[in-house]
Amino acid sequence: MQPISRRDFVAAGTAIAASGIPFGASAEPADSGSLDALARAKGLRFGSAMNYRELSDAKFCDLMRTQGGVMVTENELKWPVVQSGPDTFTFATGDALAKFAADNNLLLRGHNLLWQKTKWMPDWVNAFDFGPNQRASAEALLRKHITTEMQHYSQVVSWDVVNETIDTETGAIRDTVFTRAIGPEVIDFAYQVARETAPRAQLVYNDYMSWETYSASHRDGVLRFLEGLKKRNVPVDALGLQSHIGANNNLASKEFGTPQETAWRHFLDDVTGMGYALLITEFDVNDDGLPDDIAVRDEAVADYARRYLDVTLSYKQVGHVLTWGLVDSHSWLQSRFPRPSGAPKRPLPYDANYQPKPLREAIAAAFRSAPAR
Repeated sequence: MQPISRRDFVAAGTAIAASGIPFGASAEPADSGSLDALARAKGLRFGSAMNYRELSDAKFCDLMRTQGGVMVTENELKWPVVQSGPDTFTFATGDALAKFAADNNLLLRGHNLLWQKTKWMPDWVNAFDFGPNQRASAEALLRKHITTEMQHYSQVVSWDVVNETIDTETGAIRDTVFTRAIGPEVIDFAYQVARETAPRAQLVYNDYMSWETYSASHRDGVLRFLEGLKKRNVPVDALGLQSHIGANNNLASKEFGTPQETAWRHFLDDVTGMGYALLITEFDVNDDGLPDDIAVRDEAVADYARRYLDVTLSYKQVGHVLTWGLVDSHSWLQSRFPRPSGAPKRPLPYDANYQPKPLREAIAAAFRSAPAR
C-alpha cells in the first residue's frame, strides 16, 4: 500500500482543529448503542488499538467503525518501525492506519515517541556513536525523531511522548542510551520538543502501574516522577493508565489479580491533585489464574473489569478509554503470555467470532454509571 500524502494529513488535522472538537466530542453522531456513543454521553471517548494487519480484516474494521471513536496505533508509530537509521524514516504502515482513522472520523492517538526501555529501542540507536559531544549529538538525534514523526502525523490529537520510563522494582528512571548521554533530563527534553512541535496536541506519559498488589512500588515511582515533572514545569498534560489488569504479565507463574482499591484511589487522588488529566490507554484483562470454563472465566473477567472501571471512571479527569484491541484472537496476550492449559485467552470485549462478551457489557455498564464530565 502506498503512503498517503502530507497534504492529506494536513487537511485531516486542520479539519479536526478547525471544527473545535475537544478530546471528549465527536465530529459525527454514532449509533446510540455503540461503546463510543455510551462513552460520549458522559463526556468520554471509547476506542481501541489497531494494527496494520487488521486493515485487511473486514470484520475488525467494521467493529472499529461501529464501536469506536478513537484509534491508537499499536506498533506502527514506534521507533523501530518508523526510523530504521539516522536519516531513514518509513511511514507506510502508519500512514495506512492514519488514513483509515481519517476516513472513518476516528480521532488518532500516537503511540509512542520514546519508549524508555532498552529492549524496545532499535539496535542501531542503542549502538549509536554520539562522539565527543554526547549530549548535543543525542539531543539532535532525539529531536529529529520527535519532530519528523509529529510533523508527519499532524492529525494526532494525543501523543504518548514517553512510555514506561519508571523501573517497576526501584521506581527510578530506567537507564538507556539517552539517559547515559543526556541524563535523566532527557525526559524533560522530549516533552519540550514535543510541545514546540505540536502545541495543541495532548502530551501524555504512559505506563503500566496498576491497582494490583504487585504494582505498589511502581505506583510510588510514577508518582515521584510526576511530582518532579510538575515542579520543573515540564509540559505533560496527562497520565496514561495502561490498565493491563488481571494477572501480572511479568510473572511466569500467575494468579488472577488482587486489587488494592484504597491505594489506587489514593494514587489517582495524588495524580489528579497535581493537575494531570487521565486516560485509560491499553485496557485488557489477563485471565491467567481463572478456570478454563468459558462461562465462569468470562463472568470473572467482566466483574473484575467493572470494578476497576467503576473506580477509575469515578474520576472526571479520565477522558479516553481505549482497549488494547477489540477481538480476543487478535490480543497480544495470546502468544506473549499463553495460558498454561493452552486454552485461548479471553481478554477483550469481543470473542474470536467477533461476538460481544460479558466484558463488552461490563464496559458499557461502566459508561452508563460513570459521572458526566
